[in-house]
Parts: sequence; structure tokens; C-alpha cells
Amino acid sequence: MTAKILMIQGTGSDVGKSLLVAGLCRHFADRGLKVCPFKPQNMSNNAAVTADGGEIGRAQALQARAARVALSVHMNPVLLKPQSEIGAQIIVQGRMRGSARARDYQALKPSLMPDVLDSFERLRAEADLVVVEGAGSASEVNLRAGDIANMGFARAVEAPVVLVGDIDRGGVIAQILGTQAAIDPADAALIRGFIVNKMRGDASLFADGMAFIAERSGWPALGLVPHFAGASRLPAEDALALGSYGSRRADAKLTIAVPMMPRISNFDDLDPLAQENEVDLVMVKPGQPLPVADLVILPGSKATIADLAFLRAQGWDIDIKGHVRRGGHVLGLCGGYQMLGTRIADPDGIEGAPGEVEGLGLLDIATRLGGDKRLVAVSGESCTEGAPFSGYEMHVGLSEGPALARPLLRFSDGSLDGARSPDGRIAGCYVHGLFSDDHQRGAWLRRLGGEGGTFAYEAVVEETLDAFAAHLAAHLDMGAIGRIAEL
Repeated sequence: MTAKILMIQGTGSDVGKSLLVAGLCRHFADRGLKVCPFKPQNMSNNAAVTADGGEIGRAQALQARAARVALSVHMNPVLLKPQSEIGAQIIVQGRMRGSARARDYQALKPSLMPDVLDSFERLRAEADLVVVEGAGSASEVNLRAGDIANMGFARAVEAPVVLVGDIDRGGVIAQILGTQAAIDPADAALIRGFIVNKMRGDASLFADGMAFIAERSGWPALGLVPHFAGASRLPAEDALALGSYGSRRADAKLTIAVPMMPRISNFDDLDPLAQENEVDLVMVKPGQPLPVADLVILPGSKATIADLAFLRAQGWDIDIKGHVRRGGHVLGLCGGYQMLGTRIADPDGIEGAPGEVEGLGLLDIATRLGGDKRLVAVSGESCTEGAPFSGYEMHVGLSEGPALARPLLRFSDGSLDGARSPDGRIAGCYVHGLFSDDHQRGAWLRRLGGEGGTFAYEAVVEETLDAFAAHLAAHLDMGAIGRIAEL
């Protein structure tokens, strides 16, 4: 096979590119095509483990699910995982290649194009259609030299591009026409049409706007997509989404609090809890105290020691210990699990400056960061109720100590993970994705005094992908989009 190509680029970040690609993947897969998603370069601390033993951005995992194909490292050959305000870990074809500051990465970026093209050609050889997602804005002309994510990639493979603007944030006419004015004419020539996304209210009110953009740009209008309320039921990738994350149900029986640390990772662990009717999921922003809650969850972190320092600076360590004295429960996931221990050592500076710090001291374990990153899908059952789970591990380091004699989870191969306090109210583990399993989530909610789950999470994700594909089919000119991809 030599797959056809369709590339979705945006006028900016968070215009809905990732979800649009997922919807298009489901639409074309339902038409009987073998579809693969592809994003040359992504920046996210929300990642997924692939079948071939690497990691990719969470958005590409959702897109692959929409396309009904197995995850592959080649779907996202370059993944940047921010560790500080100016630097990130660089993952190439699923494996860590090093770290770089933002300015240094700009010089390094062109050397990664061979990896990007190698991954793309591998996917193209086994599919009918590759739907490519750009990164950020197509008009970032200051980053155009050596670009591997947007027009640099599109030019390299001669990909036809559809440009997406976001009417919800305002100024969509200027977004699209400004993109055309800013970019190189040879780049603009690859754009074959535009989509306006996230329309709220009466779509007919923007009919003249669509016609104006088409006339001024010379690009055909491919559709005005109304806001899709179901998007909140799908895993989000960008930490920008955390600003409006959580459930905040005043009549909820249970309150779960999650401190929002700067380098939070794999926060889609929380998605199933946010959709439970009996749960008020409170994402606690910096400067706010932790509320009275039934459970405090410390989520994953890309820089555990730095996030632990931030937690202490907010006074959340004091809040957590007060929560424990009142009889509350605490769960640490991956980096959050490491924080619960007595010490964390990073002698080789894997996640930041080399050093060693005291943990929160709530579990009798100590963690040493180092060695190869563990990237593996796992399944098993909890050691308490015997509730099943499936998920994945994505971490560096090893935790040891007396608390491991009270493990939280038993894997299918008989090995154990995690630790619990003697009274069972404080626990942690390295497994992500625990709450996606309805039985495991129900067991946790019953442990906290709840009813134990009200819906089938995986079924909801599938139903939502189907609904979104139908939503796109109703509002986009799919025939024109198919012709752009030369299907």
C-alpha cells in the first residue's frame, strides 16, 4: 500500500485539531478504509504506552482507537515532555533520546526529520489513509526554519492541508486570513480548504463569514462545525484543558480532591471519576487550600521532586496531613506514589537537577530514580477486594521499603505493585488507567462510602467517538474532504 494523505493544521493551539482527526479517523474507518493517525511532533505529558513498547501522545492513542488500529510509536515519532518552563524530555520513536532547552531544541529539530519521515513511510506502507495532525499554529513563521511539525512536514511529503480555525475564541476570520497573509506562498498553496470549528448558537449567523473567508482566501469552505458537548467525555491531552476540568456536583455523595501541580502527567487517569454522578472531582488550583474530601489523589508527574517542592510551597502537604488525621484516604499514582514515601533520590538528574529530598512520609517506602523507563501494559486485580483492572506503567525508578509488604495490586503474572499503610487509608502504585475499569473504579467508590459506579466508561468512549464522527459527517463536506485526500 501507499496511503493517501490528509493533514489537519490549525490557526493556533487548542482549536480542536486532535478531536477533529479522531472524528475523521472514525468516519473513514467506518467507510472500510484502513486509517492511521500521525502527528510528527507533539508536546504533552499525557502519554500512552504502545503495543511495540514505547510511548506516544495521548491524543494519538485516542485517534488510533477511533481508527480501530493498534497503537504504534510511529504514530507520534517525536514527543516532547516538558520538565520545566524552558526545557523538555525528547522521546523519539517511543524512546527517550535526551533533554533540551527550548532554544537548543530548535537547533536539534532538523536532525529529527529523518526519524519523522521514516515513521510516516512505515505507516503509509500499511494503510489506505494517513490523517496527519499538525502542532500549534501553521503561522508560526518564527519557527518555520527546520520545521518538522507543520508546513515543513507537509512540504516534505506534499500533503494536502485543511486549515482549522476556532470561532469560539473569537476573531476566526482574522485567524484564517491572517494565516494566509503570514505564511510563505508555497506553504499556502498546500492548503486546500478550511474548517471553522466550535460554533455555538445559530450557525446561519456566520454564513456570510464563511463566504467572506472563502472569497478573500480562495480556499473552499469545508464546513462550520457546531460545538460538540460530548468532547468532555473523551480523554484530553493538553494540560490547558485542566483549567475547566473536574465535575463540581453540589449534590455529589463523594468529594475527591486533586492538587494541580505544574508538571502533572497522565491526568486522563481522572477522566472516569469526573463522569461519575456521585463524585465531585475538585481540581485544586495553586493558591487554594485542599477542601474537605473523602479522597485526595496525587497524580503522575514529569518532574516528581520539583512538583513535590511546589506542593509544599502551596501548603498542600499540611492540608494532606490534616486530611489524614481526619480519617481521609490518599492515593498516589506513579509520581504521586513516589511523593508519599520517605525519600526520593535522583542522583543522575533524570528529571531535573541531581539531588535527594524528603517525601511526605505517609508510606514507608523510598524511591531512587534511574535505569530504563518501564513502559508496559499490565492487568490484574487489587489485593484488597480482588477487583480487576487493566492499565499501563510508565516510569523510571524503583521504590523499596517495608510498606511493599502490603501491596495494592497483583498483576496477572503474579507480581505485585504498590503499597498501603497499615490501616489501608493511604495507598499508591505505579499503574495508570486504574479507574477506566468499571469494577476497579466501583471498588474504590464503595470503599469511600459511595454506591460503586454508575456507567461503563469504555462503552461511553466508543459511543462518543461514533457520535462525533456522525456530528462531523452532518456538518462537513466529506465528499470534498475525500477529494482533497484523493480518495
